[in-house]
Amino acid sequence: MVSEVKIVSGRAVPLIGDDIDTDRIIPARYLKAVTFDGLGEGVFIDDRKALNGEHPFDQPQYQGATVLVVNRNFGCGSSREHAPQALAKWGIRALIGESFAEIFFGNCVAMGIPCVTADAANVKQLQELITANSQADVTVNLETLQVQSGNFSTPVTIGEGTRSTFIAGTWDACGQLVANTDQIRVTAAKLPYVGWGNLAAS
Repeated sequence: MVSEVKIVSGRAVPLIGDDIDTDRIIPARYLKAVTFDGLGEGVFIDDRKALNGEHPFDQPQYQGATVLVVNRNFGCGSSREHAPQALAKWGIRALIGESFAEIFFGNCVAMGIPCVTADAANVKQLQELITANSQADVTVNLETLQVQSGNFSTPVTIGEGTRSTFIAGTWDACGQLVANTDQIRVTAAKLPYVGWGNLAAS
């Protein structure tokens, strides 16, 4: 299984505001869902209703965007993994921001969604560029640690350990287990406290 995430490129959606928490991303009433299917419809639902169609996630020019550009401390609040799941179900595959809440960041990594940071001035400029030209592609390059859109380019940061897992494809812990099932069985069979071999024989 190949799960490398090196470059994410696509149209972007700007979401302006600091401290946007996970309850705003996906309200608590959606946590009752048995699966994550359909969560995309509820992403930012309360904010969207309050703005009566003027929220970026409702505006027609941003439909189909795959990159989300945010400001400071995005994803703060509760640790619900439904927040990045809802963004992913809507179509987001990468985030660019000033900073991210630690648990939200970790939940994104577990799903293969890179969250890179840039300084406030460059994030603001990128948001303005997207607002002026919603059809422009934005490219997040984890190998060069650059974000580019047309003539605009900014350096971005992400922890080196996290970056290397994306590039190598090892961010996907479940995928790694599935891909290495045979090796796991061989190792387990040699362990005196694992009874897999005995169970298989019986």
